[in-house]
Amino acid sequence: MTAQGITTAASQQPDRHAARASAAPAIRIDGLSKRFGADGPLVLEDVSVRIEPGEFVCLLGASGCGKSTLLNIIAGLELPSSGTVTVASGNAAVMFQDAALFPWLTAGRNIELALKLRGVPREKRRGQALELLDVVNLADAARKRPHELSGGMRQRVALARSLAQDRKVLLMDEPFAALDAITRDLLHEELERVWRETGRTIVFVTHNVREAARLGQRVLLMSSRPGRIANEWRLADDGPRRIESPEVSRLSIEITEQLRREIRRNAA
Repeated sequence: MTAQGITTAASQQPDRHAARASAAPAIRIDGLSKRFGADGPLVLEDVSVRIEPGEFVCLLGASGCGKSTLLNIIAGLELPSSGTVTVASGNAAVMFQDAALFPWLTAGRNIELALKLRGVPREKRRGQALELLDVVNLADAARKRPHELSGGMRQRVALARSLAQDRKVLLMDEPFAALDAITRDLLHEELERVWRETGRTIVFVTHNVREAARLGQRVLLMSSRPGRIANEWRLADDGPRRIESPEVSRLSIEITEQLRREIRRNAA
């Protein structure tokens, strides 16, 4: 990796990167700052990011650095105090840490509800819901209610529901944080497979360094408050990575060292 934390391996794929550079960005953030209240603390300061169509970007930082606030602004759930955010496709789907499924509805019906809100005709909803559950390998759980599903299965249903919104951008706010390590690793594989099959642009917020190194094509590290983009790492897309792989371990060590410096700087 270079001194700036950018992998030279990414340059081995000039055609893909050139094609992306020539297209309009999926998400463009320019000079964004956020303050809660007229006299409140400055949470985000002068954040500028360009995310290309089909990229998988992990947004990483210590607790309280403004990761979720930035994601909420991209989603349109919060307004910036200054600066601009443009999502080329108009809107984004959002998946949170809590699956937030309706407990009285089956897994299939939870997804059908999302399809209904999107305007899909009644006669097509059940078939499309089953197709989406099949995408996340849960077709046989269509008639089960949330309490009959494990935590990992509920998050798969939540992912299928996010895909039901049929939006090109998917925003994920620590969706696997509450899961055990083995279940989280399995869902990493599922999410990567879905990303490759659907071509979605994904922005994935996490405070887990290894998770970011495992999943991201690009990892953006945010400084402690006020949140800024402190560094970024680009990874060559050579196929799926294992969380225990040497590549992920090396990158995790490098990112962790910088994260510790950011935390110490804020505490000083």
